[in-house]
Amino acid sequence: MQLHLQGKTALVTGSTAGIGKAIAASLAAEGANVLINGRREEKVINTIREIRDRHAGGKLESVVADLGTEQGCQQVIEKYADIDILINNLGIFEAAEYFDIPDEDWFRFFEVNIMSGVRLSRHYLSRMIQKKEGRVIFIASEAAIMPSQEMAHYSATKTMQLSISRSLAELAKGTNVTVNTVMPGSTLTEGVEAWLNTLYPNEKMTVEEAEKRFIRENRPTSIIQRLIRPEEIANLVTFLSSPLSSAINGTALRIDGGLVRSVF
Repeated sequence: MQLHLQGKTALVTGSTAGIGKAIAASLAAEGANVLINGRREEKVINTIREIRDRHAGGKLESVVADLGTEQGCQQVIEKYADIDILINNLGIFEAAEYFDIPDEDWFRFFEVNIMSGVRLSRHYLSRMIQKKEGRVIFIASEAAIMPSQEMAHYSATKTMQLSISRSLAELAKGTNVTVNTVMPGSTLTEGVEAWLNTLYPNEKMTVEEAEKRFIRENRPTSIIQRLIRPEEIANLVTFLSSPLSSAINGTALRIDGGLVRSVF
């Protein structure tokens, strides 16, 4: 399928690992000019090198900035005033007992998971509406509609992304600008793979065996009975970034392997 992304410029926030890196690679493979973002220059450069090794001729640029801060967002906006696709992927998570989460952690999660997308969308969506063309996509989580008791602060920010995304879609009414949210289920990123290696320390298990046990014991409602691969998330996001997805707007799309038992 030809997705018509050649010549489009896409900013993928938090794109040096996991789902963000997979999205960046997928967009680059389709001919988009992709802005790779991370806080550490070395990691950004290594990511660009890795993607180019897999997709010769990939158009990639370095955007070293902490987009979890107002200063970092402004830095990127000043360097790249116009883009065609904004993927608000940047996010942090951690398991924590609700009663032990201090105020500063709540504010930290809000600043990174919410305000990064708010600040960037405030600028880029406005420009897209003026041009009557563009794509804004928030990467949320199944925790947005199935909150986790181990990550109350994380889940709250993911739910908030759904509301923000829908509000922004309404602002673009009558244009070819779309704003959507993607809600991945549990995904086998590098960090999750490393975590699986330590999950059952007293048993000699391969990553594949640990994955199956984790799904069986902790995600029993999953229909696919495995962790999702980042590339699978990236395929959906890349399609949503293309002109072919023009009728999908103001919605939240689940890609959770059937984890959430719901007909909606």
